[in-house]
Amino acid sequence: MILHKIVEKVNLMMLEFTVCICTYNGASRITDVLNKLLTQENTEYILWEIIVVDNNSNDNTRQVVENYQKNWHKPYPLRYFFEPQQGLGFARQLAVESAQGKFVGFLDDDNIPCQNWVKEAYLFGKSHAQAGAYGSLIHGDFEIPPPENFERISRFLAIGGSNKVFRYNDYSRKKVLPPGAGIVVNKEVWLSNVPKSLFLQGRVTGLKLQGNDIEAFSYIRDSGWEIWHNPKMEIYHKIPKQRLEREYLINLMKGIGLGRYYIRMLNRQLWQKPFILILYMANDFRKLIMHVLAYGNLY
Repeated sequence: MILHKIVEKVNLMMLEFTVCICTYNGASRITDVLNKLLTQENTEYILWEIIVVDNNSNDNTRQVVENYQKNWHKPYPLRYFFEPQQGLGFARQLAVESAQGKFVGFLDDDNIPCQNWVKEAYLFGKSHAQAGAYGSLIHGDFEIPPPENFERISRFLAIGGSNKVFRYNDYSRKKVLPPGAGIVVNKEVWLSNVPKSLFLQGRVTGLKLQGNDIEAFSYIRDSGWEIWHNPKMEIYHKIPKQRLEREYLINLMKGIGLGRYYIRMLNRQLWQKPFILILYMANDFRKLIMHVLAYGNLY
């Protein structure tokens, strides 16, 4: 038993890649993700692990993971952590701190990776030394067909991406950044540049501010590291019918809009902020007027 523990500890210290699943009340969803990770192809030469960060669930998520651990016969370990402080940012921070791999790949509990996701994620990190983060090509897996023109807002539900490799730093003057679903980060880059406690924590706060992913990746980008898109890393994002309902989408957009005002001010000089705020508010007000003129109402 002692020898087994020593060998396990040595193996953890040698790991190169970590897959992290952050979940909240995901007992009914996480099994699909774990089952797909059980059948990853061409990973025999990769030293990797899977960790689950339970973000204060009140269902039987822990029992589900422990049942997998009892019957786990793979060379890559499955580990479980509990984060009592609600918020995706707290869960991801614990994940990065606990990960043994140089690269940490994040999958939400409704993100189903393709069979070669781990392999492609690992190889991309090895071949792009200046990459602080890199994202996946994300397909939508819809419970019901999406409405017409859904592609205009699909990126707000973490769906999309090009079929070509590109670097976000050069991709757009608007400084677009990838969604957090299927993102891979360099562990040391994250720990050195991303604050332990981010301001935007997602839908757990009263205002339900969105943008936790963008806030974290903004710190990585602004510290000089490259951020990439890798289409060989493909995942399917499950979208239940509730997420296509009008009320859900309106609340989602409100949270994204409010969160953007904070992100726009990151790394700005104090004297710049009042002028930037006025310019952004004027531009957003212009868009609002154009929308009302085109459609006759706010929604």
